[in-house]
Amino acid sequence: MPSTLAQSWPVPAAPRPIVVIGAGGIVSDAHLPAYRLAGFPVAGVFDLDPVRAQATADRFETLAFSSLDAALGIEGAVFDLALPPSAHAAVLRQIPEGSGVLIQKPMGADLDGAREILTIARRRKLRAAVNFQLRFAPMMLALKGAVERGWLGRIVDVEMHVNVMTPWDLWPFLQGMPRVEIAVHSIHYLDLIRSFLGDPLGVHAKTLGHPQSAVAQTRTSAILDYGAEVRCLMSVNHNHDFGRRFQDCSIRVEGTEGAAIAKLGVNLDYPRGEPDELWIGRKGGAWRQVELDGTWFPHAFIGTMANLQRVVSGEDASLVSGVEDAWRTMALVEACFESSALPAHPIASLPKDDTLDRE
Repeated sequence: MPSTLAQSWPVPAAPRPIVVIGAGGIVSDAHLPAYRLAGFPVAGVFDLDPVRAQATADRFETLAFSSLDAALGIEGAVFDLALPPSAHAAVLRQIPEGSGVLIQKPMGADLDGAREILTIARRRKLRAAVNFQLRFAPMMLALKGAVERGWLGRIVDVEMHVNVMTPWDLWPFLQGMPRVEIAVHSIHYLDLIRSFLGDPLGVHAKTLGHPQSAVAQTRTSAILDYGAEVRCLMSVNHNHDFGRRFQDCSIRVEGTEGAAIAKLGVNLDYPRGEPDELWIGRKGGAWRQVELDGTWFPHAFIGTMANLQRVVSGEDASLVSGVEDAWRTMALVEACFESSALPAHPIASLPKDDTLDRE
């Protein structure tokens, strides 16, 4: 099915130089490949580990800055903060006032951290966005377009289903963190759901670990309350180590006139992944597969940076995932953790019947 639906964000007419702060795996796997693919100029990379910074710079033929001050001194730059969440605030306080900056998710380690980042961005007049790039994946932009054209009618059912085997050992820094699954993984799905349905009235959630996993949580169930008409849920299991046959990573968006199912291929056989897919079916018609031009990794990372640059240049009016909106995703994440910590409502005990004894 050839697509007439937009699958990429318009690029800026005159891209500004990008300064990347942090040289971890996500920078080499997604950020810098995306910028190279889009033709965005990269001024250089800084990392507290100079060896890692130099290796990354050499691989992508750019400069390794010798200090943070040198990196932040690039005139007219847009900054890409690919740092652990606890490190964002300190760097944001030093970025030149009024700059454009893209912040790696999550927006702080918790809601207090997100509030601190929001306060800094407001006070320093930063054009700041959080890198919730799943919104910009080709399949999700196409799905958003289908919804906006009314192809699905009124959305009444959304289900995110994940049943995969995730190699958590690839990220050793996650061991010992008290919040893992929702904070670093399912946060993408919660943000995506918000982009389609807005803020829920509330959430019921349970997140927990697994006896064969070293990280705090690897499984999550959540029901998002959107009132009497919309059913919305998320079921996530990162421990299905029984072969590919029944593994799945997909979101279903169902409306009164049609439905769509998107496969998030990168999470299947990670990190090699599989191609993304988008299928759309309408009442009375057959399911049709939308031809996709690109994947979540790395193409979506072009979109977040393109939107930021276009806001800085005046070509876009607003940030899709600006800190004001991203804070609300963080509030939803916090609500999930708070719900998970609450005791479950007890089931009533079977009443005793002593009538037989009396008889």
